[in-house]
Amino acid sequence: MAGKNVLGTELESCSTDPMTGFYRDGCCNTGADDRGLHTVCVRVTAEFLHFSRSVGNDLSTPMPQYQFPGLVPGDQWCLCAARWKEAYDAGCAPAVVLEATHMSTLEFASIEELSEHAIPPRGTE
Repeated sequence: MAGKNVLGTELESCSTDPMTGFYRDGCCNTGADDRGLHTVCVRVTAEFLHFSRSVGNDLSTPMPQYQFPGLVPGDQWCLCAARWKEAYDAGCAPAVVLEATHMSTLEFASIEELSEHAIPPRGTE
């Protein structure tokens, strides 16, 4: 069953190329085993990837053992909510697809903060 997004509607897919989501189903759904809360659908930038690497989370290097392809600018990915908020506080938060961002993200960031970085879903731009 699909979850709800931060807008209160059905959670939309974030990306299938690369395949994202804690469950690698393209959606930013979460569950009891997702301790990182991979719930924010973002479109990564070079600035954000550099920031993430500088704080100890290298998102550019592939890790096949985790079905992780490594990200490049322009990729959409289900990011950990706490990492997005950390990047927001540092002034380099990546863009957010609200329709594909799980409602549990609101435990970490307000809808106003997320909306500051909102972009339309792919295909509707």
